Amino acid sequence: MSVLLLSLLSCKREPVDTDTGPVPIESVEFELGGARLLSLPVEGLEIGILPVGDEDRWSYLPSWTQEAGVIWRAPLSAVRDGGTVTLTYRDDIHTTLELEEDGEDGWSLRWTAEPGRDVAFFRLTARGDATEGFYGLGESFDHPHHRGQIRDMQIEPSGGTESGYNEAHVPIPFVIGTTGWGLFVQDDHAMRFEVATEADDAVRVTVGMGAATEAGLPMHVWLEEHPLDLTKRYYDLTGYPALPAPWALGPILWRDENVDQTELEGDLTAMRTLDLATSAVWIDRPYATAVNSFDFEPTNWPDPQGMIDGAHDLGFRMGLWHTPYAEEATGVFHAEAIANGYFPPLEPDIVLQVVNWGALVDFTNPDATAWWIDNVHLYTDMGIEGFKLDFAEDIIPGVFQFRLAWEFADGSDERTMHRHYQRLYHQAYREALGEGTGFLLCRTGAWGDQATGTIIWPGDIDGNLALHGEDVGDYVAVGGLPAAVVASIGLGPSGFPFFGSDTGGYRHTPPDKETFTRWFEHTALSSVMQIGMGSSDVAWEPVRDWDAAMLDDYRFYTRLHLRLFPYLWTYANRIEATGHPLQRPLGLAHPELGEQFDFDYLLGEELLVAPVVRPGETTRRVVLPEGEWLDWFDGTVLPAGEHVVDAPLSKIPLFLKKGGMVPMLRPTIDTLSPVTDTTVDSFATDPGMLYVRVFPGEAGSFTLYDGTVLTQEGSGGTATLGYTAGTVFTSGVVFDVVGLGGGPVEVTLASDGTVSVP
Repeated sequence: MSVLLLSLLSCKREPVDTDTGPVPIESVEFELGGARLLSLPVEGLEIGILPVGDEDRWSYLPSWTQEAGVIWRAPLSAVRDGGTVTLTYRDDIHTTLELEEDGEDGWSLRWTAEPGRDVAFFRLTARGDATEGFYGLGESFDHPHHRGQIRDMQIEPSGGTESGYNEAHVPIPFVIGTTGWGLFVQDDHAMRFEVATEADDAVRVTVGMGAATEAGLPMHVWLEEHPLDLTKRYYDLTGYPALPAPWALGPILWRDENVDQTELEGDLTAMRTLDLATSAVWIDRPYATAVNSFDFEPTNWPDPQGMIDGAHDLGFRMGLWHTPYAEEATGVFHAEAIANGYFPPLEPDIVLQVVNWGALVDFTNPDATAWWIDNVHLYTDMGIEGFKLDFAEDIIPGVFQFRLAWEFADGSDERTMHRHYQRLYHQAYREALGEGTGFLLCRTGAWGDQATGTIIWPGDIDGNLALHGEDVGDYVAVGGLPAAVVASIGLGPSGFPFFGSDTGGYRHTPPDKETFTRWFEHTALSSVMQIGMGSSDVAWEPVRDWDAAMLDDYRFYTRLHLRLFPYLWTYANRIEATGHPLQRPLGLAHPELGEQFDFDYLLGEELLVAPVVRPGETTRRVVLPEGEWLDWFDGTVLPAGEHVVDAPLSKIPLFLKKGGMVPMLRPTIDTLSPVTDTTVDSFATDPGMLYVRVFPGEAGSFTLYDGTVLTQEGSGGTATLGYTAGTVFTSGVVFDVVGLGGGPVEVTLASDGTVSVP
């Protein structure tokens, strides 16, 4: 049971009582089970006043408040009357903080400024525990945890790396403390989180709203026994993730610039001839006559329908790269957009400074959205089933302290559309594809956007093993594989459980053999494995030091990812019940281990993954949670605690917990997609027998997404196993029993269908 407390000036604490009169207070505190998890001290509820006359030109970026001369004021007093706290500031300025219970152990808050007093900023300081970890806040490239970090919730210039900006593609204003609290700021205005930078227990949030402070800033506080459960509270409010099509969890291949139809069809044939498990491909530009001309350029792509049909025959689904622009070179499409007012009324030169593919379509205009969806159907009617949605980051709150003004059909401007536009962009394609079908691979995201079914990829990261911000000589790196791993870990608790980096990177590609191998090892053990790089190279066309041994490893790991489909899809379907992501930061799943892990994560509950991300490393330090863990590849059993394990180039440290069961597809599987070519082994044609790796331990069960139930119990060198078929896996099961110290002496089938393996 949780309690909301208001701390009195006398320091006496008591629950909120709506029957009492006004009472002076000094903090709002949130407790669970008698322990204070989070507090909002009154002195930390500050307002920012703008100099007179700055309203129309100020960007409201929290990073530039000092340069703009913002005046900060802390409350002189605070009085609680029932669920409303009234705060008084200098010059008799008032704000109100309204608190309302919202479900079990949850509260909705709204902080509102009185009209006409030039309050442009809210700044609050929340205090948790000085030793806890902090997670959430969306995509970051340096650490999945945030102690000591400043996280801006919008794209801003600089950032200190080669890209020239701060890489805030998917910032989510939802922070999780590992003692069991979550704070979500439900707003799209420019925002900054300063996490334990001023004090070890403090999270300071600054929101630049301008006159919108008068409408109020909505916030939410949730408490849970385990911090991993807090994302479900966020989903309850903002929407649960829509699942992509199941085949999107199979390996997906792409080249950055496809030469022509002949090359693409050659890739399809090569993957099947070389036995490289793959379920889909998507085509990057240039394939059309212009950006978003909704066609195929006829010289290089003479028979697109035949190409798509041929891909389907071989068990490949197909997608296309897309953007939200209508380039002038599209001719009729651009002219139609101009004639009907489908672009926001913004000077074209400003747009062209950001990207050279024309103006953004105004998705706040229902007619423009319907027109765009109709054009997208020109592709979906041909059998295109997914899109890589690039860009949509032209709308930014401002450049330094000054705004870059936009105006949209619904009356909104850049101050909120810098985030909301991305939702509208993705929603248009989701509508075109239909619910529960296809995939959307998106560079950007905003809170709530997970309900569109977006898979995030991290943009143009480096094709190397550089850390984010590392000086590699010729440039300061955006980050390579380490950044991709961090982003994949941090996004899950932030509300985006599906993530697929460009396996191999984008900038400075092709990668060397070490980088590419370490990368596909990691993405094989992630939610989405999409393989491609900025140099357009593929594994079977050797470059640099790539060789046949690397191709063998590539073949092994792409098939491992595909074989893990029953395991991954089960956890994807469990999100609605648990809220737990597929990839879970080790320090969040096991707070008792501390906030020390940048690259270690759990994949589901049974597997622990420790990618090797630094050059030349052939060993890896790992810290295993309580219990026993089995090396997936060599069968070594390790106890809980710190270990240094071998990690030669062809091996990623991967561990199965004792008592764990991992259901997989058969070893020969080629694709999840339907086929007409009977030489291609397709799950869609025949799910076949289920293969289950089991490390017997304390009695437990695993229920698959189709209702198949697996049970195990192991003790004294004997394992008892059970299988009850569901609706998909009806052909039987093959158990791979590991961790018993050798092969079985005998196998016994009991009358109840269970199997004993002594």
